Amino acid sequence: MTTIHDFSALDIGGDPVALSGFRDKVLLVVNVASKCGFTPQYAGLEALYRKYRDRGLVVLGFPCDQFGHQEPGSEEEIRQFCSLQYDVTFPLFAKIEVNGPGAHPLYAWLKSAKPGVLGTEAIKWNFTKFLIGRDGEPVRRYAPNDKPEDIAADIEKLL
Repeated sequence: MTTIHDFSALDIGGDPVALSGFRDKVLLVVNVASKCGFTPQYAGLEALYRKYRDRGLVVLGFPCDQFGHQEPGSEEEIRQFCSLQYDVTFPLFAKIEVNGPGAHPLYAWLKSAKPGVLGTEAIKWNFTKFLIGRDGEPVRRYAPNDKPEDIAADIEKLL
């Protein structure tokens, strides 16, 4: 049986990260972008991370440029933007694709495990969120317009 712990990804610095390192953590996996109408959600994601990290929450940000070319920068530019504009301290990863034949295997699995509205698997836009339990199993998928603060109660149930 597959869990999130079976995957790996490159961090924003280009180093491989085995997601098994997040075993026994509650994860919020988000495809992010720096030039999106939802970009201010970085502040809410960081607030969730700071509030709950000591209890076991980790937010994982995966930059993606597949929606309206809203993440055009390099990994270093993304890192600087997130640090300077939103003081992001949660883990960020290298830019990935979330849809199509080049979709990262993690996202192919997440979309299959937790399809969206009407059973569609495709990610519709930046800031789609997946909540993962401590066992590595996806619990719920949230739409881009679901604000981070609105999912805090669901996170608390898993902590």
